[in-house]
Amino acid sequence: MISNVKIAIIGCGNLGTSIANGLLALDNFDPKNLSLTKRNTESLSEFEAKGVHVHSDNVIAAKYADLILLGVKPYNVSTILKEIKPVLDPKKQIIISLATGITLEEMFTVIDPATVTFRAMPNIAADIQESITCICQKQASPTQIEVVKELFDAIGITITIDESLMEAATVLGACGIAYVLRFMRAMIQGGIQIGFDAVTASKIVNQTVKGAAELMIQKNIHPEAAIDKVTTPKGCTIVGLNEMEHQGFSSAMVRGVIASYEKIEK
Repeated sequence: MISNVKIAIIGCGNLGTSIANGLLALDNFDPKNLSLTKRNTESLSEFEAKGVHVHSDNVIAAKYADLILLGVKPYNVSTILKEIKPVLDPKKQIIISLATGITLEEMFTVIDPATVTFRAMPNIAADIQESITCICQKQASPTQIEVVKELFDAIGITITIDESLMEAATVLGACGIAYVLRFMRAMIQGGIQIGFDAVTASKIVNQTVKGAAELMIQKNIHPEAAIDKVTTPKGCTIVGLNEMEHQGFSSAMVRGVIASYEKIEK
């Protein structure tokens, strides 16, 4: 279904390019059905070489799209919606905002309240079709919901949530990937200190984290159940875990999640 849908990503920054890369990796997606806009388009030249429409005219991109993704900063959402409003067709087009903290009701103060509108929060793993994307919507038919889910399923996994949880989803899914990467960086640094070169340490850590995630997904178990399997009495694993807890590892992680959430809520 998504292969025949014309998609525009307005304000194509890091997240937008990740989504674009995910779409282009699909076997049946035609690059000509994708339009990307940005004030300075030089960074999007690789997409243009693949047949994607790349330019800086948001109005043209919106006019000919079935799905319009807003990849702009939250403070620019209203401005962009006002810019493209004259060419929007509430009966045919779907608006999808990727902006943190901008509610559907806020968007409806600018555009026609009858417009089918979604909020979506993917993360940069869309680049390799491994994003987790949370979506919510108003006025969408079951068919339209399926189209949007298919769009984001093309870049990973999609779940539907209540709009009241969208900010929490941003923290856990979008900010969360940075938390995991920072943890990985710390593991690599530790690996270097105990004797590995940076390349080898990175290879070990990358596969270890990937394996841990797949273990949780495929076995559907609580992390603590898996931890118990590798924490033998008087072993080196439990000593390391206890030292991390003494230094506030879990507490720091929880406090970081809450701090990010409070920043959005302000």
